Amino acid sequence: MSETRAEIRLPTQELRDDIPFFTQTLGMRMDMIYPADSPRIAVFSGHGLRIRVEKDALEAPGTIRILSDNPDHFADGQRRLTAPNGTCVEIEELNPPLVVPATQHSFVTRRLADGAPWIVGRAGMQYRDLIPDRLGGSIIASHIRIRDAGPVPDMVHYHKVGFQLIFCVSGWVDVLYEDQGGLRRIHAGDCFIQPPEIRHRVVEASDNLQVIEIGVPAEHVTEVDHDMDLPTTHERPDREWHGQRFVHNIGKDAPWAPHRLPGYIARDTTIAINTQNVAGVWVARPGDGAPQWTAHDADIHFTYVMSGTVTLQGEGRDPQPLERGDAFVIPPFMKTRLSDPSAGLELLEVALPGDFKTETA
Repeated sequence: MSETRAEIRLPTQELRDDIPFFTQTLGMRMDMIYPADSPRIAVFSGHGLRIRVEKDALEAPGTIRILSDNPDHFADGQRRLTAPNGTCVEIEELNPPLVVPATQHSFVTRRLADGAPWIVGRAGMQYRDLIPDRLGGSIIASHIRIRDAGPVPDMVHYHKVGFQLIFCVSGWVDVLYEDQGGLRRIHAGDCFIQPPEIRHRVVEASDNLQVIEIGVPAEHVTEVDHDMDLPTTHERPDREWHGQRFVHNIGKDAPWAPHRLPGYIARDTTIAINTQNVAGVWVARPGDGAPQWTAHDADIHFTYVMSGTVTLQGEGRDPQPLERGDAFVIPPFMKTRLSDPSAGLELLEVALPGDFKTETA
């Protein structure tokens, strides 16, 4: 069976100056050096790299990033170094802590009719941004679609997030999740909570699949897991990832009750209780009584219009008629009212935290 190796070539003017830097400062192993009488080339390996340092090579010195679980004890705690050959070396955390930027509150509306571009993203899926300013980086809300039915070219992966929701608006999608048995399918009105770092893979989708994906923070890392096969051999439905449990909520089975907003009813997706109130997710419809002016104290409150029409009134703002595909964010303590709801109106509401107060204004 054939063997292959890959090397990165870096230039140098004087190889003997580079040898102690790569072997002693960076702790790499020298695997090769030649010619013996006047060395021009040396090969070093370590930290997942194989580097060929060659005298008078034409490449630029480049940058090496070394990720360590204890960077303060690597290279005497230095975070930025420069090798004698000019190569920059950056020492970073292997698993940096998740940082959620402070929310920059704003009143946001996003209309489907405004024609925001659909961008081709991961695994060929198309994305439309629902919160352009992302509230200072604290959240991303994406309208995602797959036009044609069939297998999805996805890999087993996970997200380094604080919270992530997948809510199906139309069609269906099959997903495999770590420790959750075989294929899980969500239809329109159903949702998944993907706890932080749960391994999963999107398998197949229907024609015109559309989902709303919420991620906290807005910029988060997706990593591919090449070692895990899904489905896993065991099923652990009560397992927690960073204090959150996987949720597969089926909309048609959920009971309806009076909503926090007068004039509306809602169904709870159980996400607040399963994330220890990191977030809450509800679906709301018109109920008895007239809509009233209210204000909430949630840090983030996002709403997506899944069907029907409604008018969003905001204190000091012009009324904004909204329809299917539109979205809005109401900042804390701002007085608003959702008036003139159509009979077929359905709203998806996402709040962080899941436990917050609403008062009639």
